[in-house]
Amino acid sequence: MKFNSLIPELSVSNINKSKDFYLKLGFRVKYERKKDKFCFLELEDNQIMIEENNNHWNTGNLEYPYGRGINLSMSVSNVDEMYRIIKENNIPIFLELTTHEYEVMGKIYYDKEFLIQDLDGYLLRFNNK
Repeated sequence: MKFNSLIPELSVSNINKSKDFYLKLGFRVKYERKKDKFCFLELEDNQIMIEENNNHWNTGNLEYPYGRGINLSMSVSNVDEMYRIIKENNIPIFLELTTHEYEVMGKIYYDKEFLIQDLDGYLLRFNNK
């Protein structure tokens, strides 16, 4: 198995509900440690880990929404299809599908993207590869 160089690990309030949520988005379980309430998930080239809150890694009190100040940007091969899946599953949209313009080193790039929140309030941003 290939591991990305950066893999976010999210503390979640309920591992089973969170795992089901991510599976609805199209993520696949690569492996899990049920005893530890831990799951490693992958969607195309995107990898995340979720673990039920166990106070091992907390730097402060966790309260909803978790992950304030961060959004996880994930590139997918078909952002329109991902958006359709989200809508079909009645997952609330945080920021509707739109195209944003970004300047990078003097060049303009266009990202078609949308954002949702997972069950614990983490912001997930999906965009085209």
